Amino acid sequence: MDKGKILIIDDEEQLRSLLSRIIALEGFAVSEAGDLKTASKLLERDHVDVILCDVKLPDGSGVDFAKDTRLKFPLVEIILLTAYANVGDGVQAMKNGAFDYIMKGDDNDKVIPLLFKAIEKVQLQKRIQHLEQQIGKRYGFENILGGSPIIKESIELAKKVAPTDTTVLLLGETGTGKEVFAQAIHNGSKRSGKLFMALNCSAFTKELLESEIFGHKAGAFTGATRDKRGLIEEANGGTLFLDEIGEMHVDLQSKLLRVLETNEFIKVGDTKSTKVNVRIIAATNRDLKDEIKEGKFREDLYYRLNVFAIKLPSLKEREEDIPVLAENFLKVFAEKTNKRITMMSKEFINRLQQQEWKGNIRELKNVIERAVILADGPELKTEYLPLDIKQPLSGNSSSFDLADIERSHIQKVLHYTKGNKTRAAELLGIGLTTLYRKLDEYKISAGE
Repeated sequence: MDKGKILIIDDEEQLRSLLSRIIALEGFAVSEAGDLKTASKLLERDHVDVILCDVKLPDGSGVDFAKDTRLKFPLVEIILLTAYANVGDGVQAMKNGAFDYIMKGDDNDKVIPLLFKAIEKVQLQKRIQHLEQQIGKRYGFENILGGSPIIKESIELAKKVAPTDTTVLLLGETGTGKEVFAQAIHNGSKRSGKLFMALNCSAFTKELLESEIFGHKAGAFTGATRDKRGLIEEANGGTLFLDEIGEMHVDLQSKLLRVLETNEFIKVGDTKSTKVNVRIIAATNRDLKDEIKEGKFREDLYYRLNVFAIKLPSLKEREEDIPVLAENFLKVFAEKTNKRITMMSKEFINRLQQQEWKGNIRELKNVIERAVILADGPELKTEYLPLDIKQPLSGNSSSFDLADIERSHIQKVLHYTKGNKTRAAELLGIGLTTLYRKLDEYKISAGE
């Protein structure tokens, strides 16, 4: 198997042939060209990893060729060869993107090691490119499932605003996929190669939130033993997604407003401002206009954030998408649990479509995960649904039967979460305190 494809460009046929034989012995596939015109045709036709190119050629300069080639083929590395070392050419070669610049004859021993280093760099860049493509697919617009007109409208709006630097405000109930939309907008923008940072504003106190977003200087408060970069600085050049923006304290809203107006902020405990270039995407499940009336949200910040608003529909508003979403979650959790579950019964899907889904997509995801855990065959049936979704039990079922079902259900979920009670409570749709009470009531031990 070839270690890589090398193209040698040199008008000295004897030297070109010698280099070709030496490089081929190292396991590389080699092609040759005596001038830049021939080399350009080869590059258009064949895949090339690394180019060994003479600086002076009959139809042009290798230094200029390096610049043009790197623009057209950014993954190709170029090593320039010269019979007469020139500091100016060497500097310009490196500026034009050449991997290295070496002397013919004197540096012959360097050629093979340099080729291996250049190939290593090419392979690394290819792996990075592949990962970026995979991430783009995972978090791109194509990953937002559903064909209902209402979700299509939201997707189209997001696609239009994505390539711009415009601030976006995502509106919708909890669990409607606001972070998925924010990630897709980031990946559809020119900032996609930079970081996407996400923060839920409701998860922190005012002081902690300020430190998380804006960072702090050492000694700014008790426990601040060293400088800390905030997420807004970490996301410099990229995108910062602020979920539940309506939960942000009014005092912090003014600092965020300054970032939107001037691209500057001051860290906690600092006296000088820090400049940033960051796109802000915010989201909320609250009516910010009502929050403004109650004095809980700044009107000027609202208008800064509300440059381009996108309303995300609730799951109830897009019932026709429920089967598609459920099927996707079924595949994910069947693979995760190593179960061969390939379908859902018609009644199972009907029950899903009749549900209110106050928790929206997030709630549906949890219901499918739980159903997969309970399933014993290749099909998800209504018996695997929570009691509040599946058809009510017949009148001859006793309270003992119900208790027995609940006990068995809790045991299965605890087994699946490997005893993690917090995760089990989340999947069961109950509070952690309620779970502990039921464990005690049914005499279920943690490892059971």
